[in-house]
Order: sequence, then structure tokens, then C-alpha cells
Amino acid sequence: MNIHLFPFQFYTFAAVELYPIYMKTTAFTAIHEALGAKMVEFAGFYMPIQYSGITDEHETVRTKLGIFDVSHMGEIWVKGPKALEFVQWVTSNDASKLTDGKVQYSCLPNGKGGIVDDLLVYRVNEETYLLVVNAANIEKDWAWMLSQNKMNAVLYNASDEISQIAVQGPLALKAMQKLTSTTVTDMEYYTFKKLDFAGVKDVIFSTTGYTGSGGCEIYFANEDAVKVWTAVMEAGAEYGIKPIGLAARDTLRLEMGFCLYGNDIDDTTNPIEAGLGWITKFTAEKDFIDKAFLLDQKKQGTSRRLVGFELIDRGVPRHGYQVVDASGKEIGVVTSGTMGPYIKKAIGMAYVPSGLAAEGSEIFIQVREKALKAGVVKFPFYKA
Repeated sequence: MNIHLFPFQFYTFAAVELYPIYMKTTAFTAIHEALGAKMVEFAGFYMPIQYSGITDEHETVRTKLGIFDVSHMGEIWVKGPKALEFVQWVTSNDASKLTDGKVQYSCLPNGKGGIVDDLLVYRVNEETYLLVVNAANIEKDWAWMLSQNKMNAVLYNASDEISQIAVQGPLALKAMQKLTSTTVTDMEYYTFKKLDFAGVKDVIFSTTGYTGSGGCEIYFANEDAVKVWTAVMEAGAEYGIKPIGLAARDTLRLEMGFCLYGNDIDDTTNPIEAGLGWITKFTAEKDFIDKAFLLDQKKQGTSRRLVGFELIDRGVPRHGYQVVDASGKEIGVVTSGTMGPYIKKAIGMAYVPSGLAAEGSEIFIQVREKALKAGVVKFPFYKA
């Protein structure tokens, strides 16, 4: 596979005059505005928060398919004979288990027991990896990776050059098959192919996503963005495709119990207490940042755990609400919370003492003057 999948051209971002700060735009901004999207600042970008409404968009993805602009995400190439050694050192998961065309969810330990970011690791070949990071953390992640590159792997930040869409939902792959001669409907979860798509060469087509409803994420050069968007909308029309904003993306991931960086995980949380032990691998062959500390956390146990909960009393939990025990003592804080649009339940995530982390444990969410009863439940909240 050609490692230079995209032309290395810098994309000039426009300033948005309606806002008092400069924000980055994506190659789809004019399309969002023409579609009447409600636009807001998100992670320094001018992004669509919703179109037809959160509930309608959320249900469209659960039952049909929707298209998201996720071009604000960052893409960093790691290349050369030291590529795997670098990826192994900076990430918690075991990238040596990847083969060409496989994707892995992982995180970047920060050297102090916390998390720099969570990310996807793509293996193109044994000397080429693509790291996909969160929009708000691109510069932080880039600086961190440069500081940890003791083995002199070749690093390249291509974030400004690549556009990305997520086409999510149970009908997504069926609709996208119309745009490529390469078979994609039988692709396994967390795999990718380089293919011709919608008349565009060297597209990365990945069966990943953060909604729990199946589908794909597609990467291509900025210059091809409008062509790809138009083709995807036309191919999905007969299946009921709709554009989806970031608000529904958040409610979809929360129904799955997926962590959101900045809410559920950050530089002060470690992957073991966050329930991410499954992406923290302690093999003898792999050394990585914070390995000794995290191994001790796994062996000794953590004082708190990130759990999912459902409200028993009537109400809606929100980020930042206090979590208390039966006596009213504060024991934690809600990291994410909402009324699940598809499951029709008030749900949330929170760090609580490990003794209250078991399924069925009773906790209370402080909503204004009332302590609302909730029960700890297993992830995911939504089960297909």
C-alpha cells in the first residue's frame, strides 16, 4: 500500500465573522449552512450541532443511516523502521497484534497516571501506522508524541489535509457499496481498506465508528470532500439517509457507554479506573508509558471506578451533577448524562467508590434540591 495516501497540501481555514474568536472550518462548512444546520464552536472548529433535531437524528442512525462531518478529528502518520516501536511505547494497547488493514482502539498514557487522549491506531503495513486523535487534543497529542519520540520514528501531522465523514447505521454499508467496486458489506468490525470510492482514488474506508449502530468512517483529501459528500447523500437517499450533528453523535455514544475525552476520561483519570483495562496490555514484550503504575492499579485495585447508571426516580442527569450516597455524602460526579433518545431512559456515567461500582448498587444524583435514586448498570445501555 502506498504510504502517501493523500497529497501533502496545507488547508487554509477561514475565520467565521459571526463569532468573536477564530474558528477552523471544514471542507463541508458551506454544505452544513446550506442545509440549515445549527452551527456552534466545538474544539476550535465551526461545526453543526444539529439539523432536524437530536431525537430525529439519533433515531435515524439507530434504524437507518446518517452522515456525520468528523473532519475535525486529527490524523498523525507514523512511518519507518521504528514505527511499531514508537506506537508500542506511546499507546497502552498492544499494536504488535495488528496486521495490515486492522484497527485498534487505544489510549496515550501521560506519564503521570492519566490519559493524554484516546485514539484509533491503523496499521497500513509494518512500517506505516495512522493515529486518529480527538479534535480538541491535536496540538497536545502532537507535542506529546514529539517529546516521546526517542527512537526517531518518522512522524507527520496530516490533520489539516484530510477530511473525514462517518456514515453510521444498520444500512450504511449496504448504501456505501453502491459507490465502490470493492466489497465492503462483509468487512469485519475495526478493519479498513484503501479503495476507489465515489470516483476518488486512495480513500481509506474503515468499519469503525462511535455510535454502536454499525457503519464506516471514510478518509480522503480535502479537495474531494464535496464530491464524496454529494455521492454519499445520493447513494443513501433510497435508504433514508440524513445529515447528523454532533449532539446526536454524543447521545449515540453515551447510549453505548463509550467514553468521551474531556468528560469521562482526561489527564487526571487512568485507564484502569475508567474501565479501559481491556486496551491496557501488560505483555512481557511490550514496554509503554506508565506500565508499572497501571499494572499496580490492575493488581491492587482502584479506589474508584467509572460506572454506568440509570435513574430510577424521574429526572435527567447532566455532566457535572454531584453523586451522593444514601446519607447524602458526596461520592462522585456525573461525567456524562442524558435522556437516551432511543432507549427512553435517563442514563449517565460517573466515577464512584469501587465499593459502589457493582451492578445493582444504589447511588443518588443530586438534581437541584433533590437526590434522585439511580442504579448502577452494565454497559452498554443500548443493546442492538
